[in-house]
This record gives sequence, structure tokens and C-alpha cells, in this order.
Amino acid sequence: MEILLYLGGILFMLIGLGLSIGLHEVGHLVPAKLFGVRVGQYMIGFGPRLWSKRIGETEYGFKMLPVGGFISMSGMYPASKNTGPASGVFRSLIQDARSANDETIAEGAEDRVFYRLPVWKRVIVMLGGPVMNLVLAVVIFTVLVSGIGVQQGTTTIASVSECVVPAGSTATECSADYPASPAAEAGLEPGDVIVSIDGTAVSNFAEATAIVQASPGETLDAVVLRDGVEQDLRITPIAAERTITDASGRPILDDSGEPVVKEVGYVGMGAQMGYVQQPLTAGPEMAAETTARVGSLIATLPVRLWDVGVSLVTGGERDPNGPLSVVGVGRIAGEVAATDAPVLNRFAVLLGLLGSLNIALFVFNLIPLLPLDGGHIVVALWDGIKRVWAKLFRRPPPAPVDATKLVPLTVVVAVLLIGMGALLLVADLFNPINILG
Repeated sequence: MEILLYLGGILFMLIGLGLSIGLHEVGHLVPAKLFGVRVGQYMIGFGPRLWSKRIGETEYGFKMLPVGGFISMSGMYPASKNTGPASGVFRSLIQDARSANDETIAEGAEDRVFYRLPVWKRVIVMLGGPVMNLVLAVVIFTVLVSGIGVQQGTTTIASVSECVVPAGSTATECSADYPASPAAEAGLEPGDVIVSIDGTAVSNFAEATAIVQASPGETLDAVVLRDGVEQDLRITPIAAERTITDASGRPILDDSGEPVVKEVGYVGMGAQMGYVQQPLTAGPEMAAETTARVGSLIATLPVRLWDVGVSLVTGGERDPNGPLSVVGVGRIAGEVAATDAPVLNRFAVLLGLLGSLNIALFVFNLIPLLPLDGGHIVVALWDGIKRVWAKLFRRPPPAPVDATKLVPLTVVVAVLLIGMGALLLVADLFNPINILG
């Protein structure tokens, strides 16, 4: 059964990745067609063709390696002039790129080419893919936090401490010299549902805890629901040094990574964990936070990749927040699916992983280097700047930017991307990230 769950987690992520890539390319395809550009192919994957079907002028299909996708737009760059055979490696690369570009320009459709579009339309076409991944991530995160909810302490009491154990003590049982906890003295019982504290209605345990922690030594009126009947209690928090936790019950750490300890009000009650649905704004906020984290990772990518290489050679533990290959993502998905956690918990983790993957696709594709979408956007913007400059100084309109001259740089970038993928693939196979302990 465990192996079936493991394979199910991998399948879930593969399907999710396929849909993410497919929708990314739809983000390019739709505006390109709306702007009249001829699109010859829409393909998911690379390598040998597995299946395809021509609908109108566009061939839709799947290829063997599901690690990306592409659409083939007519005339990404200006048609080349017949300059004869090229000499030299770089010149040959440029000539090959120009020849491949020329083949996309169909006879009789010379005006339906990408490079002739106004700059703003070219930017929209190239932004369409990454933005589609961003939108998909927002939808996934919204379903996750507003539909399923975030696992937090609820207003239902799970446990009541009999006594107050001094901070730093390792005692697991109460002794005669330990004072009774304020919660026990007030008559709180496991299963009680907190309605309000100090006249303030609470909807989760974090809100109740905040009132208690801010009120050491003050007697508070508390209303709880017990067996369907409201009970009025009076509770007096004592001042105690306690580790500060977030809404999910995890310790808050300071800049040095140590738990934050403060003197706060304490009563000795624990919450029952459950999924608390968040407002609809929480999904976009989660997407923004994830984008910032992914952006930070990509900004330090060379250092992160070096660390991956070192850990692979030395067998050291990898950074759980470091980069992953598709194999690494699938492996984590399988491990999560095979745990004995509740089904909803596992599904929530898988959804979060898929949302983060789409944010990674969004940010990574905006890197301003060819052959990534960001590189094409830079080329379009540079073309626009040249035209504005010529207009300002009343010069003839310049020739469209010929990005095929950047093919040598594009090849270098492509080789680096392949090398990065190979390193992460090997690392994920032989020294995978351990997130489950």
C-alpha cells in the first residue's frame, strides 16, 4: 500500500507539472493568435514526438521528455538575407538559427510574424506564460488556505495543565510544590470551546493566546461552550517565561535562530489543531511571499548550486530550502503521500508544493537571458528603446533587432541550464533532500 501511495504522489506531481507547463504555453499561444501571429506548433515536452494532431494551422502534441514545452511562432526574428555559407563556429550557429527562423515564415503569411508586432504586444505574448503560472499559483494557494485552511490551534481546548512547571524544567509530572495552573483553577476542561476572553470574541487559539499573554496578573472573564451550554469562568494568567509561538504553534526564532523567550501571561491550556480557513486575500499574499523566497533563491543560485555539489561529493546534508530537479520534487511528493498523516494533511502539502513549483516557473522564466521568456522581453524592449531614440532625434526608423546575433550567448546559457539540471538530477538521486526527518 505504501508503494502505491508513493507512486500516487509522484503521479499527482507529474500531472500537476504537465498542466502547469501546458497552461504556461497557453499563456503564450492565446495572445499570439489574438495578435494574428501564425503559430505552427504547440508542444508539451522535448525530444521525439509521442503524439500530435493538426488543428487549423497549428500542430498540437506531446513529446517524450516532459521537462518543458514550447510554441513555434512565425518570424520570432527578422528574415535573414542570403549571405552564403558561414565560416567559424559562432557564425555557423547564427546562420543555423536564422535558417530555422526563416523556415517558420510561411509563404503568403510574411506579415503574420512575431517581430513585426508592436513592442507592447510582443511583451504581452512573452509575459503570458510566466503570468499564467503566477495566476495558477494564486488559485492553488487560495484553494489551499481559503478552501482547505491553514493548520492552526482552534478554539477547542485539547489539554489543561494541572500545574505550572518552571521554565527550563524537564519534569513531566506535577509535584506538591508546583502551583496549580490558572486554567485548572478556573475550571477549564479538555473539549471546552473558547467563545470569548475579556469580552473579546475569538475565532482561533492564537487570538485567545494573545489576550492571555498580554494580561499577566489580570483576572479575565472567559466564556466557553461545554456540551452545548455556555459557561462563564474567571481566569487569572500568571507571569511566566515562555517560548513565543506563531499561529501554527511553531516557535518563533530570533536572528540567531534561537527560540524567542519572553515573560508573558500564562494559564496552562493547549489547543486542538485543525484547519482554519483564511480570508481570500491570504492566497495572493502567500503567492507574494513565495515569490520573494524563490527570487532570493535564484539571486543566490550559483552559491546554492555550489553547496549542492559539495554536499553531493561529501555526502553532507542538503539545504531543505535549496533548488530541486523534477526528480527531487517528485520524490518529495511521493514521500509526503506515503506518510501516515491524515489524507487532508498530505493533500494540502502536495497542493502547496505544486503552488511553489508554479511560482518557481514564474520567477525563473523572467530571468532576462535568452532562451528564457525574460530574454525575449529584453529584446523587445531594446527594440522599442531604439525606435523611441530614433524618433526623438528624427532619425529613420532602425531595423528590427536581430536577436540571432545573440545565439552564441544563448547557447552558453542553455549549456549552463543543462548542467544545472544534470547536477540537481544527480543530487536528487544520490543525495536527496530530507524534509520528513
